[in-house]
Order: sequence, then structure tokens, then C-alpha cells
Amino acid sequence: MTGTSRDALSAVLPTFGLRVRWDDLELRLPDDVELLALASLAADGVHNPEVAPFSWPWTRGTHEEVKRNVLAHQWKNRGRTAADDWALSLAVFRDGEIVGEQQISAKNFQVTRSGRTGSWLGLRHHGQGIGTRMRLMALHLAFEGLNAAEMISEAYDDNPASNAVSRRLGYTANGWRATVREGQSVIERSYRMTRELWDARPDDLRAEIAIDGASSVRQLFGIDQPRQSTYRENA
Repeated sequence: MTGTSRDALSAVLPTFGLRVRWDDLELRLPDDVELLALASLAADGVHNPEVAPFSWPWTRGTHEEVKRNVLAHQWKNRGRTAADDWALSLAVFRDGEIVGEQQISAKNFQVTRSGRTGSWLGLRHHGQGIGTRMRLMALHLAFEGLNAAEMISEAYDDNPASNAVSRRLGYTANGWRATVREGQSVIERSYRMTRELWDARPDDLRAEIAIDGASSVRQLFGIDQPRQSTYRENA
């Protein structure tokens, strides 16, 4: 997609104009050509075959099946732009090469200002610190770009990398639950990053991470509208 084409698309669907940049990393919605590259990356491997980090086993199957799962997921989330249910499934680029996906999603964000993150990296890009940096970029977008009050991250007990990132970044433990994954019981842990914890971080990422297009996305998602309240004074 050329710059002119993306600009025209962004005028209709502002999420395509959203960009988060930090040194060699960039988060943005992929166009259809880039989406095929993202799907191919996933088909080449996201995790070791013996582990299962996702509630839905979208990484299982043939190369073609995994690619279709990625395409279906991305196309579905492109259309999730309502104020009460939106998602940003952003491709992660490193020096222009697609290396994974970082998602932010929320329901009833206008009222709760609470969202969730999820992500994956191509297997060959593991162990390079990218996962930590792209989570920081997602949090920066959520708090500085979208005015979040809290962000939640969840990970299974047997996903040490994701759990470690949440702890390293200063999330607080937010409980756990027993859930079902591929027919087996597994513990899922929850972590919470509040606006207060984010603001108290010693590193000042505001000067390092750039966000483009957030204002139009806030309008699309209804974020700039006053929060609704059920409170009523007694007569």
C-alpha cells in the first residue's frame, strides 16, 4: 500500500493512521500485503511445539491453516471499532521487517478506561528484548495516547516469558484462575498496570516513544466523550 493509499484509507478508518515508534520498532496496522508477511511469520513458528501459550490453538495446524487463522483474526479486529468493543491488532516492525503482533483491546472503555494487551513474536525473534519493548510501547499508547486508567495482562503459569515481562515492568499481581486450555486445566495469572504505577516509572518514555494519529482514533472509539455514570442524586 502506498502512502497515498494509506492516507485515503486512514481518512475513513483512522486506525490505519495510528503509528507508535521507538528507535527501530514501529507498531501499526498492517495492510494486506504486510498481513500476508505476518501470517507467514506465524506459520514459521511462534513458540516451541510442546507449549501452548494461547487459549485458542491458532498456531496449530498446517502452514496454510495458521496463515488463515492470522488473516481471520486480523480482518475481524479491523472491524472492531465501536466504543463498547474495540481492538487494535498492530503489527510489530523492526527496521521495517515484521516480527510479531501487539494487540490492545477493550470493552466499555468509555466507562471503565480499562483495557487488555496480548502479543506474539515470531520464534526466530525471541530472546532479543523485543517483547519487553513492544509491551512498553503498547502501554505508552494506552496511557498517553488513549487515556487508559488501567491495563491488564494475562498469561498461563507455563508461559514464563510473558509472566516475567509483566513483573519486570512493574505490574501488580491481579489474582489467578483455573481455566481450560486444549482440554486440560491450567492456571492463568493476571497482572494490572494502573495509571498511577505507569506515571511512577523511573524512566521517562514520553520523550522516546512517538505516537501519530491517536487523536483521530480516540474520536473513532468515542474516548474523548465524557465518561458515562449511573450515579443519581437523591431528590
